[in-house]
Amino acid sequence: VVTLYGVFTNHYSANGPSRCLLLELLDISVSELLLHSSNQGCSMWMIQHCARDVLEALAFLHHKGYVHADLKPRNILWSAEDECFKLIDFGLSFKEGNQDVKYIQTDGYRAPEAELQNCLAQAGLQSETECTSAVDLWSLGIVLLEMFSGMKLKHTVQSQEWKTNSSAIIDRIFASEGVVNSAIPTYHLRDLIKSMLHCDQGKRASAEKALCSPFFSIPFAPHIEDLVMLPTPVLRLLNVLSDASLQCEEEYEDILEDIREECQKYGPVVSLLIPKENTGKGQVFVEYANAGDSKAAQKMLTGKIFDGKFVVATFYPLSAYKRGYLYQNLL
Repeated sequence: VVTLYGVFTNHYSANGPSRCLLLELLDISVSELLLHSSNQGCSMWMIQHCARDVLEALAFLHHKGYVHADLKPRNILWSAEDECFKLIDFGLSFKEGNQDVKYIQTDGYRAPEAELQNCLAQAGLQSETECTSAVDLWSLGIVLLEMFSGMKLKHTVQSQEWKTNSSAIIDRIFASEGVVNSAIPTYHLRDLIKSMLHCDQGKRASAEKALCSPFFSIPFAPHIEDLVMLPTPVLRLLNVLSDASLQCEEEYEDILEDIREECQKYGPVVSLLIPKENTGKGQVFVEYANAGDSKAAQKMLTGKIFDGKFVVATFYPLSAYKRGYLYQNLL
């Protein structure tokens, strides 16, 4: 969940004093990631990462008795410093059993019970069924389905066919040959999404139960596109060192010092690693004190010529780097 640093009053607002929230600065949203996926869908690593992070956020909120009530791609943002996806925008949130906002959730991510409640509220009528935390699971199910398919599903989920047999549509999306993830066994993700999209809110999986899905036990590796899009404090430089440079100790040390000097132009370097063998061989890993410095370095170093070669700079998961785990194959 996004971190709140403080609250202050702006006395110079044109409409009079207004309360302001000071929140942490986050990075790219899932909405932007979907745009960059070019209708091909996100990687399974990214979907798994997002699903786990958001479910953990929802489990925490729901345990406290709160409903987010406006979960959508634009309200899920990447935190470069904490290396996770976080929920923002609690403007429609309410305490379960004490709902004061009747018109909740965004079109396309709205649960059936919320749709009914909104229609009745517009007509000045009271709904007999109260919305619960289950509305958040419905929204997340749609978000994950969009991340997998790479398609906006607003018109699909509003169709009569969806209302009649949503399970068949989900099966069709997962069977589509146009989906980039089709070569990977995806039935665990399909079943997880289906558990969130029951029309009957009583049958919908809770956040805690969804976290127990077998989908989260599969070890996926990130694609190179993921490491370009999701900032972290660690930078990975490709196309910098040749095998000959690694074998000559004197040349290796000179290049190491040159790289350190260049990278320190953008911020303090906490550590620098260049494996000489096995996984990660010849790649340069640079850990900065914060993601801001890493982002500045990535922007400036990408395409830079070093020793006659064009440098490719991506980010790298800090957690994997700290464990000494270097992904062997990045698709």
